[in-house]
Amino acid sequence: MPPKDYQAEKEKCKRFLQEFYTEDDLGKKVFKYGAQLVAVAHREQVLLVVDLDDVAEEDPELVESVCENTRRYTGLFADAVHELLPEYREREVVAKDSLDVYIEHRLMMEQRARDPNDTRDPRNQYPHELMRRFELYFKPPSSAKPRVVRDVKADSIGKLVTVRGIVTRATEVKPMMVVATYTCDQCGAETYQPIQSATFMPLIMCPSQECVTNKSGGRLYLQTRGSKFVKFQELRIQEHSDQVPVGNIPRSMTVMVRGENTRLAQPGDHVAVSGIFLPLLRSGFRQAVQGLLSETYLEAHRITMMNKTEDDELGTEELSEEELRQITEEDFYEKLASSIAPEIYGHEDVKKALLLLLVGGVQQAPKGMKIRGTINICLMGDPGVAKSQLLSYIDRLAPRSEFPPSRLSLRHARLSDCTHSPPLPQASTRRAGARRGWA
Repeated sequence: MPPKDYQAEKEKCKRFLQEFYTEDDLGKKVFKYGAQLVAVAHREQVLLVVDLDDVAEEDPELVESVCENTRRYTGLFADAVHELLPEYREREVVAKDSLDVYIEHRLMMEQRARDPNDTRDPRNQYPHELMRRFELYFKPPSSAKPRVVRDVKADSIGKLVTVRGIVTRATEVKPMMVVATYTCDQCGAETYQPIQSATFMPLIMCPSQECVTNKSGGRLYLQTRGSKFVKFQELRIQEHSDQVPVGNIPRSMTVMVRGENTRLAQPGDHVAVSGIFLPLLRSGFRQAVQGLLSETYLEAHRITMMNKTEDDELGTEELSEEELRQITEEDFYEKLASSIAPEIYGHEDVKKALLLLLVGGVQQAPKGMKIRGTINICLMGDPGVAKSQLLSYIDRLAPRSEFPPSRLSLRHARLSDCTHSPPLPQASTRRAGARRGWA
C-alpha cells in the first residue's frame, strides 16, 4: 500500500469545509460549515463538529480514512480550519483574553527587534495549539454501530469507536496544560512545549541560538500566564447489566473529556460516547515498571445522553377514557403491584414496596442545599426466593437504577469502599457493592 500524501488529504478537508452545502425549503444553498467558520473566526463559537455523514456525501474514502486514523485527521481538519479562518474573518475581534494580549505584545516586540532574515529554532516559534481558539470533533457516521465495552479491543487502537454504558464516576473539571511557555533567564527568549500526554518532562536548558552560541547556559522558567490550558474531566463508564454475560463482572472504561464536552454527563447517566481509543502513554520510571503492557482510554469526541427525559418517562399524552376508568377502580394498586415480575408467584407485599420504590421519592432543596430524593431498597431473605429476580426486573425497568448482583459468591458481604485512581491521585471513587470481608 503506497504511503498517503497528507498534504493532499488536508486540501480535501479544506475543499470540503468550503464547498459543502445543503438546500433549504426554498432551494437556497446553505453553506453549513462556512457559517460555522465565520462564527469561529469572530469568537462567537468554540466547538466545530464535523459530521462524517456530510463527508460521506462528498468523499466516502475520506470517511473511511478518518475512522481508521482519527487522531491524524483531527489534526488535518484543525490545520485546514486554522488556515481558512483569515478568509472568513469579516471584522476585528473585540473580545480578547489575556493570552491574546500576550501574543500580540510578543509579536509586536519581535517585529521591532528581530531581523526578518533571521531563522528561529522551531521550539521558539508559536505552536498551532497556542494560536487556535476552537475545538474540532467528529460526529461518527450513522452507519457505525455502538459497541459494548468488552468488545473494544486492541484492533480498535487509533480508530473512532462508539461505546454505550452508564457513568459511574465523574471527576471535577480542572485546567489541563496544552502548551507550556518558558522564558530564559539569560537571553529572554521564549520557548514553547506542546504537551500531548497526561505527563511531561519540563524543559531546563534554553535552546535559543544566542544561548547556544555564547554558551551562557540559560535556564528556562515556566510562565503560567503565557501557557495555554483547557478544561479537563475524567469519566468512568461501565457496561449495562443486560450486556454482562452470566457469571462475569461488569467491565469499565476510562474516558478523557476536554473542552466543551466537559460537564455533559453525571454519575448514573446512560451515555453513548464516541471517541478515539488510545493507549495511555507514560514516561520515565512508570514506563519501565509497566513494561510491554499499556492501559487504554477513550478520548471523547461526542457524548450523547441516552436517558429519557422526565416528560418521556411520565408520558405527556392525555389518558384515554379506558385508562381513566381503570385508574378509578379499587384494585388498581394491586393490579400495578402484580404486574411487576408477573412470572414470579406471590410476594405481594414485596412487589408493592418495589412499586413505591419506582414512583416515590422527590428532589429536596432546603435553603439551597440539594438532598437526594431517590429511594434505596435492600431485600434480605432465604436463598432461592427470587430476591435477585425481582430487583433485576426493576433494574431493567428504571433507566437510572443501579443493581449490584451477587454472581461471584454469596458469602461475601456488600460494603462500600473508597479507592484512588492512579492517573489522578487526588480523585477518589466511592463504589457500592464492593466485596470486602466475610459475611
